[in-house]
Amino acid sequence: MFPKLSNLRQQTVSTSTPVARSQRWATRLALGVAASAIALLAGCTHPAEPWHLTDVTGHLPDLEFRLTGDDGRAVSGDTFKGRTSLVYFGYTHCPDVCPETMGRLMQVLGKLGPDASQVRILFITVDPARDTAQALHEYVGAFDAQHAEGLTGTDWQIESLAKRYRVAYQMEKRDPNGNYEVTHSSAVYVFDKQGHARLLATDHDTPDTIAQDLRRIIDDHS
Repeated sequence: MFPKLSNLRQQTVSTSTPVARSQRWATRLALGVAASAIALLAGCTHPAEPWHLTDVTGHLPDLEFRLTGDDGRAVSGDTFKGRTSLVYFGYTHCPDVCPETMGRLMQVLGKLGPDASQVRILFITVDPARDTAQALHEYVGAFDAQHAEGLTGTDWQIESLAKRYRVAYQMEKRDPNGNYEVTHSSAVYVFDKQGHARLLATDHDTPDTIAQDLRRIIDDHS
């Protein structure tokens, strides 16, 4: 079974957590999920060609949610069927992991070439208090407005969706100016055109290996 991350509500922790600690925390969470996924698959039948990423087919729920897009319209998981979806939970004020992950996904799209038109990056905020639709629109647009879309919602919607996909996050203590960071897991979830969860990418997966597996997902017409 995947690790049970029951405490998904935003919590107050110690002040001034170093960036390096945040990165290590996020990486450990992503690797923990990946390791659990691998354990779940032990003894199962593997495809003739093994995946480079972690295969979570049948072990995570389908892409299902009701949120608000970065253009202000209501969206659901069905809105994004028909294209391969790369789902990432982050926030626009993130100083390190989020921009690094988005930059890596931009490299993936570049390696896909024309196939990139069949991929959508869904950046789901874990900081809905600050990440308005407009803020998300500007953030993802700075990376790739054509292929990326920001999604926000109520605290309850975000917490419920994070729990659905075993994503952990917590708010750190505010500084004297009211600013704060949100420590969060950093995995990227890959859903196929039908909205089925298929793969999990971590910080250790290179753009080349991600692109190779994505091509297989894109070409899968089943």
